Amino acid sequence: MAGELNLPNEWEARHYQTPLFNHMFQGGLEGKRAAEVWHRRGGKDSCCLNLSAVASQMRVGTIWHMLPTLKQGRRVIWDGIDKYGRRMIDQAFPKEMRAANGINNADMQLRFANGSIYQVVGSDNYDSLVGTNPVGIIFSEWSIADPAAWDYIRPILAENNGWALFIYTPRGKNHGFKLHESFEKLAAKNPKYHASILTVRDTTYPDGRPIISEEIIQEEREAGMSEEKIQQEFYCSWDAGLEGAFFSKELALAEKEGRIGDFPHNPAKTVQTAWDIGFRDKNCIGFTQRHESGAPIFIDYMEGRNKSLIDWIREVRSLPYDYDYHYGPHDLEQHEYGSGMTRIEIAQGLDFNFDVVEKLFVQDGIEQVRRMLRVGYFNRPLVERMLDGLYSYRREFDERLNLFRDKPVHDWSSHPADMVRYLSTAWDYDRPTSGISNTRFRAVRSVGNNHLINDQNPRVMRAGR
Repeated sequence: MAGELNLPNEWEARHYQTPLFNHMFQGGLEGKRAAEVWHRRGGKDSCCLNLSAVASQMRVGTIWHMLPTLKQGRRVIWDGIDKYGRRMIDQAFPKEMRAANGINNADMQLRFANGSIYQVVGSDNYDSLVGTNPVGIIFSEWSIADPAAWDYIRPILAENNGWALFIYTPRGKNHGFKLHESFEKLAAKNPKYHASILTVRDTTYPDGRPIISEEIIQEEREAGMSEEKIQQEFYCSWDAGLEGAFFSKELALAEKEGRIGDFPHNPAKTVQTAWDIGFRDKNCIGFTQRHESGAPIFIDYMEGRNKSLIDWIREVRSLPYDYDYHYGPHDLEQHEYGSGMTRIEIAQGLDFNFDVVEKLFVQDGIEQVRRMLRVGYFNRPLVERMLDGLYSYRREFDERLNLFRDKPVHDWSSHPADMVRYLSTAWDYDRPTSGISNTRFRAVRSVGNNHLINDQNPRVMRAGR
């Protein structure tokens, strides 16, 4: 019939993609969840673009295709070209589907004739999408995306019975590993859940040829691709770790030695906090106590955005902890937007006193974190998100030179990692276990009417005590 359009458009699911399509569409999309861990070049995003095209016509609503960053979403999806030279969004969403003037390049958004919307977004600014009520979401490259995005969005989907699909390759045993593990268990008893792992040994063309042959993998190996990355990208190994990650070895050691587990708050001991201050960026706070060895025990963690320093201080004080030290970054001396006061002055107005940690070169701070991770303890139930950040904190990769730089990637993982860096820089391993301070003053530096001073640890400067 004239005017009819068959979906998917000029695309057919491969045999290994069919189980996902069957799961999502049989019995309706409502409430469906799936975690698909497929090897590199297994067709993850192409499959989900075409799945979205069908879904957009089954239920009127907004569908988000979320990449770790907005910039990545534009490069990979919005401007992406398939192997046939077609723009991916034009193949999946032909013009016949769209409303008049239904493409918005600035916002990477398509509006369809039936009223549905498809939009490419980034997990780096998920909370800026407030007010939108998606009925479906694809989390692409979930293993390096901000895990807080799912916590933010899942209540919306629960309320409107929407669907969520996670597609990625492994990046170590971080939040991607844990999500797949939980979905796999749920899929065994709940038909709304699906989970799969597909390596290059599981994916073939209709004639039996592998999608990625061993010859191609060997070429990648000879071209300099590390064996760790080959196992991760083509064989979906969770054990390979995140290539370029700063703390993989130290975190693996902590797991092996049992220092990541149940280490709850001890009411008989004082508590210290360490802060990475943020407003539009994340504000991250770690809570520690002192182990008998002198090492820190991370007992609790909180993070969030778009809250004032005053609100964070009130939230910290609402917890049942007896505090002795609050370690903060050098940018506490910056002025808060709209108040005209420095952050230290605001805190002191609430009788909340920070120890300002000296600004070190990032590489020196990273070495301090490594030292701490070799001996520190972590209360997994309450600091899981912080650990995810440490697992994901990694070097920038220069694709032109095919090498990792010493400079860290600035993304969601930077903020918990920076907080731990401040704590590690300030931590005195010889301080008494009770946490009681016997600080003597040596050097003096003025901040307003307050002195930043400390004799025991030259990296820490006392403010307003």
